[in-house]
Parts: sequence; C-alpha cells; structure tokens
Amino acid sequence: MQASYNGITVPTDGQGIQYANGKYTVPDNPIIPFIEGDGTGRDIWKASQRVFDAAVEKAYGGKRSVKWYEVLAGEKSYRQTQNWLPDDTVKATVDFRVSIKGPLTTPVGGGIRSLNVALRQLMDLYQCVRPVKYYSGVPSPVKHPEKLDVVIFRENTEDIYAGIEFREGTPEAAKFIAFVNDDMLKGGKKKIRLDSGVGVKPISITGSKRLVRAAIQYALDNGRKTVTLVHKGNIQKFTEGAFREWGYEVATQEFREHTVTERESWILGNVEQNPGLTPEQNAALIEPGIEFAPKEFGDEVIAEVKSILAAIGTSHGNGQWKKKILVNDRIADSIFQQIIIRPSDYSVLATTNLNGDYISDAAAAQVGGLGIAPGANIGDGYAVFEATHGTAPKYADKDVINPGSVILSGVMLFDFLGWSEAARLIESSMEKTIQQKFVTYDFERQMEGATKAKTSEFASRMIENMG
Repeated sequence: MQASYNGITVPTDGQGIQYANGKYTVPDNPIIPFIEGDGTGRDIWKASQRVFDAAVEKAYGGKRSVKWYEVLAGEKSYRQTQNWLPDDTVKATVDFRVSIKGPLTTPVGGGIRSLNVALRQLMDLYQCVRPVKYYSGVPSPVKHPEKLDVVIFRENTEDIYAGIEFREGTPEAAKFIAFVNDDMLKGGKKKIRLDSGVGVKPISITGSKRLVRAAIQYALDNGRKTVTLVHKGNIQKFTEGAFREWGYEVATQEFREHTVTERESWILGNVEQNPGLTPEQNAALIEPGIEFAPKEFGDEVIAEVKSILAAIGTSHGNGQWKKKILVNDRIADSIFQQIIIRPSDYSVLATTNLNGDYISDAAAAQVGGLGIAPGANIGDGYAVFEATHGTAPKYADKDVINPGSVILSGVMLFDFLGWSEAARLIESSMEKTIQQKFVTYDFERQMEGATKAKTSEFASRMIENMG
C-alpha cells in the first residue's frame, strides 16, 4: 500500500482489510476509501458519514472505528487532476478492497463512458447486489409493500455492460453487418438492415455460473428459501436461455445437497401424494397434454422422472425437499407482475445484466424508490458499495436530498464486514425517523402531516434515534 493516493495521505491510525482463501480479515480500525460523489453526493456523504460513525461508536463503545479515506473520482477529480478516474483511485480501491461511493456523473462528450462501469470492469465486480425491502412508514404506491423482500443479484460485466457496439453509418458497423449478413446468415431470410446501429450481447458460461453461484450461496448463508433465475430465454435461447440452463447446472451440480428445482419438487411431491404413482403417470402430471405430443417427447419426460427419482428420491424425498432452497426460473417480463401480485413468492433473484437493471428499479419503486435503494458491486476479494440513484445536480449543495440510498449502502457494507450490530442500529434508527414523519422533501410531499427535513437534519434525527 502507498502512503498516499492522489496526494491524499492515508490514515496512519488504521489498517487495510485483508483477503485470502476466499475470506476477509477485518481489523477493528479498517481504512475504507470513499468517493463522496458528484452533485448531491456531497450533501449525502456528509450526512451519511455522521450516521455511520455514530452507529459504530454506539454499537462498539470505541472498540471499533472506521478510518474513512477520500479517493477522487468524477467532477471533483477532474477539477483537481484533469482526470475523471485517476489510476491512484483505482489502485486505492484495489489495495483497501472495500469502499463506498456516492453517485457519479457520466462525462458528456468523450472520455470514459461511465465511471461506474469502469470501476466494475477494472476490478471485475461481477455481482451487482440490490436488496429491496420495506421500512415501516415509507410511502408506497402498493397496498402491501411489506410483502416484498428480495435480494437481486444482477450480472455486472456482460450483456449490455460489455459495451460492444458500433454506431450506424460507420465503417465498423458496415463491416460488422456485412459479416453477419453475408457470412453468418448466408442463405437465410434473416438480415440486419444496413442502416442499423449494432451491438453484441455476450453471455458466458463463466459469467453466468459465478453469478448464480453467488446468489445461491447468499440464500444458503442468509436462510432464504428461493432463488429465481430471471431470463428472456423464450426468445434469446443461446444467451438468456443459456443463462437459465447454466444456472440450473450450478444448483443441481454444485449445491445438490441444499437445493431442489421447481420441476424436481413437482415430481417428488407427486410421489408423496401417491406413492404408487408410475413414472408414466408422474410424467403426465408435470406435462399436461403429454399424450398429444410426439412419442419422443413423452419418452424424454418419463426418462427425466426416472432419473430424478433415482438420483434424489432418497435424499430429497419424503418431504425433505421442502427444507431445501427452491430454485426456479421466470421469464423477465413476467417477473414484473409477479413481484407486484405475488411478492412473497420471491426471495433471491439471479438475473442477466439488462433484466436486473430494470427489475431492481421497478422493485425499488414499490418500497419508496431509488432515494432509499442501496447497492453493492462485489467481486472476488473486492466490494464497492454505492448509491443507486443519479447525481441530481440541480439540487447540489442545497441540503435537501434523501441520504437513504448511501446510508443503506453503508448498512450493506457493515453487514459485509461482519459488523451487524452497527448495521441493525442504522436500519432501526432510519425506520424510527421515517415513522416519526421527519423526512426529506421526496417523502414529505407523499405523507400527510410530515415535517420536511434537510439532509443534515434527517441524519441528526437518525443519530438521536439511536438512543
């Protein structure tokens, strides 16, 4: 580790977090880099840091403390270094392993396309983790927001985040289109229009499996009962559909002792209800109308039933499967209505990149919106916790914005460190403050009889509510 990064001296009274053999070693005085963020990020970070420090002090009585260390990115960095994302900033986030950031602007006109995407790709932060749950008192557009409690694992490096695209009218686009039309699609009816912009959507077995692996492990570690693979495999069979297939492979091959697939649960459940059921009868129950299908299809389903009963009939039968993690899958467009009309059926969602982007924002809308939606980007040995909303520059330095997204991202950070006492203290004080209707303007305008608080005032009240 360096003594300074970007000319800013590293705290001498702290220690770095270590990582070895898949485990973190967290000292009582960890050095944690932070990027305050652009626009409203400045107000939000000031408020959030006060809340974090108060919670740690309250929870541990001085035995633990975070040594916050500012690193530069975004507008502040550009003004000081003429660089949106200095090498020293990336080096610091790598060296200290765990960091937190406010919202960053995407530079207009050239340069790096997105600082968030750059950090994720440079550190291979392949998991975008977005917990979505309701805090009592938060205004919501649905009748029972408390029924939604999901953690979304969104693949963070592939799909549209690969960033491989070519502008319409460029030689690169023309070359790409010619290759696809004249070579890959030669002799067929499908063609790309010549005036198209084109992009590539890579979804790999490596990227898919490690994401699903992390989602199932999270469910196992946190007592969650279902993991749902979200995809558009009915249309894109070799990318989205492959994500589904590879996800099931992870569940049944790597976590066999702890998981049961939805289809397996049907087969096992049918046998429990009728122990004398033949494989043929079981196949007809899980595939209604099988008698009208080609014989080859029917034979495949019967063979599937026999194979599953032979493989897990003993280990998962007689109701044992009900104690396992249920792994199922849903089409991406279907999940939007499912989390509204059947929210309690879902607990962990594992998604491809674009689908996860849509779903996490839509889910957040049910429980208060992006203003209190936390997030984390996690890789093997690295984690960056972040606000999920934008910079809202017109509100910058006005002390009015809801700091909830960064504060709850801090909750995720403390849970990640194993400092659960501080995390619960922050959560409970935020909920109590909201229940008191002492809220920032975004909530105040939706709540009858609420008091409009400044960002800093909301933080102060949270600290008071820690008792």
